[in-house]
Amino acid sequence: MLLGIDPFSAILAVLRYQFMQHAFEAGTVVAIVAGIIGYLVVLRKSSFAAHALSEIGFAGAAGTVLLGINPVFGLLLFTTAAGTGIAVLGKSASHRDVEIGSVLAFALGLGVLFISLYTGYATEAYSILFGEILGISGTSVLITVAVSFAILVLTALVYRPLLFASLDEEVAEAKGLRVTLLGVIFMVLLAAAVSIAIQVVGVLLIFALMVTPAATAIRLSRKPIYAIAISVIIALLATWAGLFISFYEPYPVSFFVTAIAFAAYLLVRFVYRR
Repeated sequence: MLLGIDPFSAILAVLRYQFMQHAFEAGTVVAIVAGIIGYLVVLRKSSFAAHALSEIGFAGAAGTVLLGINPVFGLLLFTTAAGTGIAVLGKSASHRDVEIGSVLAFALGLGVLFISLYTGYATEAYSILFGEILGISGTSVLITVAVSFAILVLTALVYRPLLFASLDEEVAEAKGLRVTLLGVIFMVLLAAAVSIAIQVVGVLLIFALMVTPAATAIRLSRKPIYAIAISVIIALLATWAGLFISFYEPYPVSFFVTAIAFAAYLLVRFVYRR
């Protein structure tokens, strides 16, 4: 229990364990990426796409578990391929529901097939549904950091045109921007971000980091750079607090991360008024 514990001593106790160090390392970089990409997700009204990619990633994780490979690689492969396909099939971000639904249905069917073919206990694949941040290995941390770095670099390179296209695709296309290519790049960025965020909150709770902090931030600031900063801060605080509390309480990390992020949204939505 947390009551009666000195905060400084409690933090030191948490960081004494290597598995908690790995969890905080991975959780920190994931929260930063989720806060940034999440802002673009909300701006482009692509929340359904983020959710669909997370479920498609589960099929990839199940497939790689069947082959005895790290599930993260399956997540990245399936989400990236699906994201690219969705972007190519649906030119406009606001008219992709049919394409997303079609790809999602096929991928979920593959996931069911892979799980049925697996003869052992698919613990790794099933844990993807709810997150496994406390069990993340040093190798997975390195993969997460490498993928996160690539996401941040690519985002920085295309930030201005991508932001313009996210605000108004028609005007951006009229100005000569390659909207379709930007859509593909965005979906690849989203796919990679979803793949690493799943390790923290799982497939079923991906909105906790990819959408909720950004949705809260947009209500606090109209300026993109400020909204992105707020989104990252909320995602970081929710992840850190969730990890810290879960160390002392016998409940899943993903529950605390989700609850904290949602509480922040409710506070801004119903209490804070601009």
